[in-house]
Order: sequence, then C-alpha cells, then structure tokens
Amino acid sequence: MPCAGSGGGVKGRGQRAAAGPGAAQAQRPAGDGSMEERKDSAEPAVTTTEEDEEEEEEEGGGLAERFLQLEKEHNALLRELPPFGAPVSHVYSPLDYAWEPHRDFVRRYCRGPKRVLFLGMNPGPFGMAQTGVPFGETRHVREWLGVSGEVGKPPSEHPKRPVLGLTCKRAEVSGTRFWGLVRTLCPDPHVFFRHCFVHNHCPLLFLAPSGRNLAPSELPPAQRVQLMGLCDRALARAVGLLGVRMVVGVGRFAEQRARRALAAAGVTVRIEGFPHPSPRSARANKGWEEQARARLGELGVLELFREGGGSPGGGRDGSEPPLVIKEEVEED
Repeated sequence: MPCAGSGGGVKGRGQRAAAGPGAAQAQRPAGDGSMEERKDSAEPAVTTTEEDEEEEEEEGGGLAERFLQLEKEHNALLRELPPFGAPVSHVYSPLDYAWEPHRDFVRRYCRGPKRVLFLGMNPGPFGMAQTGVPFGETRHVREWLGVSGEVGKPPSEHPKRPVLGLTCKRAEVSGTRFWGLVRTLCPDPHVFFRHCFVHNHCPLLFLAPSGRNLAPSELPPAQRVQLMGLCDRALARAVGLLGVRMVVGVGRFAEQRARRALAAAGVTVRIEGFPHPSPRSARANKGWEEQARARLGELGVLELFREGGGSPGGGRDGSEPPLVIKEEVEED
C-alpha cells in the first residue's frame, strides 16, 4: 500500500532474485484513474456452513500456486514497460527480490477461495518493500503471520530507502495499524485468512530523488495509464481466480481502481471502501482504529473474523449471480 515511502530500483535481482515473478524493471507506465462514485451497498451477510468451508479448503491445494503464477505473468508484462521518467528516480519490485517471503505468505494463507479481498494501492518503503507482504510491517509479518524467506536487494537501491528485509527495524505506520487491528480482532491469522485475503493493485514502489514515496497517481499521465491498465487486468484475474465476492478498497484510490477495473472486465462483485491507515491522512491520525472497526461492522466483515462466521457479498444459495470475466478487456 502506498503509505509510508518506498524505495527501489525495479528488477529485483540484486543479491538474490529468488525465482520470483519477473522483476519489474525500470519503471512502468501507469493507468489513469477517473472512477465512478462509490455506491453504498447494504447487503446482509450470508452465513455458510462448516461443510462449505471444508470443501473450499480442499479445493485450495493448487490455488496458491495458480495465484503465484498469475503474479509472475503480471510482473513479466510490467517488465516490458519502458523506464519511468521524472519524478521517478527508483522503482522497487518486491515480488522479485522479496519473492521468497511473498511466496511463503501466499502458500500459507491463500489455500482456499476468498469471500473478501482487502485491496491496497502499492508497496510502502517500510512494509511490502521490505517483506514482500502487503502492508507488511516486519514485526507482524515475522511474529504473527509467521512468514519467512530470504530478501535480496533491488538492482538500484535508493541510499535513503535501503532494503533490509525481515530485519528492518523501522515500522511502517500503515502496516502496523492495519495488521494490528486485524490481529486484535482475530488473534489467529488462519481464521482471518479463511475468508479474507490482502493484495495490492500495483506491485511496484516508486521513489522520488529525495527518497519520498510516490503514489501511482503522481506518475506522468501516459505512463500511469499504461501501468494501471496492466494492473487492472491482473486484478480482474485475481478476483476471478479467488472467487471473491466483495472487494474492500483500502483508501479511495484502491476502491476507485477496483470499480474501474472490474467494470471494464465485466466482473460483478460488491465493491466497498475502507479508511486508509496512512499517517498522511489527517482522518487516519484521528482515531483510525475506531473508524475501521465501525466500517468493518457496516460491511458485515466482522462476522468473518469468528470461527464459522458468515459471508458478506452473497452466498452459495444463488442469491448473487456468478462472477463472469470477459475474455478480452478494452484498453484504458
């Protein structure tokens, strides 16, 4: 997610390019982002049985590998993009140099279909850029999620944003807030991930010459459009693969991108917004946890944080039309 900063060059080889998805080399162009207004949906949660959940777990044997393959293919396309120009000086692709912990994260927690997908914007410099895990503040990644793996270096590293991996001592505020709340509400991570997953719309981190983290919206328009187009299509594929029924955009940008991407792909799922925990947000610095808890309650997601909880966004009783993805997606 785009909060804190992000550092890096693009490809992900450096010391160790763990056989990860193609490193996103030099910068990649991005996609524009005008979106539709958010429409609140007050759909009631639909309960599911333990038998339903067990069936889903059994199906998940190869789901993690298919998801990882999708990410590799997406990164291969990102590598084809031309280098980004000003204001970008460095691009980090953690799915390359931090592929090992990322793969561990996916294999541990993406073993079955997901009813809810929490969608972030792109990596932060002290979160996913260090650990390969979305909102990946190192302490929670190591101690609560139990993720491990070797982290290398991006080919071009910004001196003010070194990649230290799972030993990084600087905490990312967004990740600390996000995973801290989830951990408080759901002490066992396996219960949270039974129905939910966390993913980023864009896997690249962009840095300015000063080391400041650049959000995708700050990229040059032409490059942004290209980048966002690729990321939109990858998101639609991920939602279809995981059987997602509701996408929760963490922050306005992620919510709007989800609306745009899934509408263009012909994917019918519920899309909602969720307050971003970034310290850049004045609102988030004034009681973010209370706001977030309240929003989760409104969305009916808190129920999923309990063993055998229900499922927002539709059930298996035919109350919601099947998710459909068109074979071809129009260019932005």
